[in-house]
Amino acid sequence: MTLTAGESMESFSSEELTLWRMLQRAQVRIARVLEADLLVEHDLPLASYEVLLQLFEAPERRLRMNDLADRVLLSRSGLTRLIDRLQRDGLVEREACTSDARGLFAVLTDAGAARLAEAGPTYLRGVRAQFLDMLDADELRQCAVMLNKLLPASGTEPC
Repeated sequence: MTLTAGESMESFSSEELTLWRMLQRAQVRIARVLEADLLVEHDLPLASYEVLLQLFEAPERRLRMNDLADRVLLSRSGLTRLIDRLQRDGLVEREACTSDARGLFAVLTDAGAARLAEAGPTYLRGVRAQFLDMLDADELRQCAVMLNKLLPASGTEPC
């Protein structure tokens, strides 16, 4: 663990470290199960599914590459490589931005929308089984309250 100046392991209680590690493990475990299901049933990595979903939900099924990278929590270079693969598969296209010569849009194709529609039930079934069904209604409300405290208040990070 890398510690900053003035920090030490003693500045965290064992309960705090345990809770932090549990949160990390839960997120990774759920993502691994979703990824495995999407790969086995649709040959579609989880990151690709998330990109297709973000584009599907966007106006005109398009987003600027920078905005898309922020929404799917990828670096710009990581998103570029992913869009390259999705474009090769015919699931997305790139379009130039008329207002900014340097800007590019990622645009969902009809084939991409169809692939998303095929994979959607698998993804949603996994979210339900690995997360939603594990908590009762009150726990889900409490979880939402807690997670909202951790997200930017300005709405700059879409859910």
